[in-house]
Amino acid sequence: MLVNKSVSNQAGQLPEAKSAVSDNISADLQDIWQKICAGLRRDLGAQIFGQWIKPLKLSAFDSNTGTLLLILPSEFAANWVRDRYAERLLLAWKTHCPEVRNLALQAQSGAAKIAQASPLNGANAVVTPSQHNIAPESKFRLDLDPRMTFDQFVAGHSNVLALNAAQRTAAAEKPLFCPLYLQSSTGQGKSHLMHAIGHAFREEFPASTIIYMSAERFMIEFVSAMRRNEGMEFKASLREADLLMIDDIQFIVGKNSTQEEFLHTVDSLISQGKRVVVAADRPPQALDGVDQRLLSRLSMGLVADIQSAGLELRRDILKHRLATMPHQQVSEEVVEFLARTISRNLRELEGGLNKLLAYAQLTGREISRELAEEQLSDILSACRRRITIDEIQRTVCEYYRLDRNEMSSKRRARAVARPRQVAMYLAKVMTPRSYPEIGRKFGGRDHSTVIHAVKLVEQLRGEDSEMDNDVRMLLRQLES
Repeated sequence: MLVNKSVSNQAGQLPEAKSAVSDNISADLQDIWQKICAGLRRDLGAQIFGQWIKPLKLSAFDSNTGTLLLILPSEFAANWVRDRYAERLLLAWKTHCPEVRNLALQAQSGAAKIAQASPLNGANAVVTPSQHNIAPESKFRLDLDPRMTFDQFVAGHSNVLALNAAQRTAAAEKPLFCPLYLQSSTGQGKSHLMHAIGHAFREEFPASTIIYMSAERFMIEFVSAMRRNEGMEFKASLREADLLMIDDIQFIVGKNSTQEEFLHTVDSLISQGKRVVVAADRPPQALDGVDQRLLSRLSMGLVADIQSAGLELRRDILKHRLATMPHQQVSEEVVEFLARTISRNLRELEGGLNKLLAYAQLTGREISRELAEEQLSDILSACRRRITIDEIQRTVCEYYRLDRNEMSSKRRARAVARPRQVAMYLAKVMTPRSYPEIGRKFGGRDHSTVIHAVKLVEQLRGEDSEMDNDVRMLLRQLES
């Protein structure tokens, strides 16, 4: 007869996942389990091991049948480990301890008696602690980017509320708000924070079940499960989650059945004290075609808005990234140029820096502003704000100390003609205007005159350092 006793909750494990260990789990079996774990961690990798193998607890051993009972915190986890790692676990135990001839895997809620567990005694044997046999397509693989952690998230005035809320959501203490709704335009850090929440929550609760997916994948999985008549299994697997995160929730609009299921899932998780995080590119009230009940649930927690990153934050992000790559030498001028110019979103900013670093490393060229302008021309042109020809003319006249009327005058003196040609060149480089349109803004000049001015300034930039410096200074003024 097996007598069970409680053991203290291990650091980081969810409170409800306390395990019961039999008195006949000897120190030798515990030592063997540690050796098996070391080998599995090496073979499977730290991420898979930490998520699926580490939560396994030795519960009881029946020496009569040679059956060792292992328990996990949920039926979903038990099904997952049984389907994918049962053979490997049984082989490892038979190799290290021949007395263990069978394994039984159960969820915590059903692990009271070893006699109720069917043993894993062969490659095809399966323990079924419940009647729900979830299809592999409905088991959600957790793919968290190892680079997207809280340590790698650069805080600024525009994102500090969302960062603090995300950290509270992942902490051991139950958050004061649920769900957490992250809102921002594309590329401002929503997904980074969701990955960071996943990493931190898994570190705090290693045995927890985390589901992270896009709204699009949620819809695909839901429809697929319904077509296979596995809707109940899909719902059960979702509601096993200790942390559910859905990205790009705006794409769930207009899908009534999917919205209904998502609403019930959110309700179920919140009622169980679980945690829910959603992200979208607009506030809940601006989600067209969303059921009012779902809107109410999404609004009942905390809506954390992430504003567009300002110049200072963009500068800090570049410096933070470069600090992790001390072998890469990038001047302050280049950092400032990138921070000022690539302003649409942070994903483009980091992508531009990565492209520049990769090109310099592969070609051996020095990283300079010239190289940045050359290699990032597509990003830079897309990010540059809409500059008008009037603004260019005004800036050029201030720089050369000319009267604004000289841009349209017929005077051909070099002191007037050369600045006018520079302004035409800048108009062509910095605006989408055609040659005839530019000509009309310069006193109705013919398009051939503008073409000549553009070619001349391009030539002079390569031959005359003073001219090149003038153009650079004007570009910098206009870009800022």
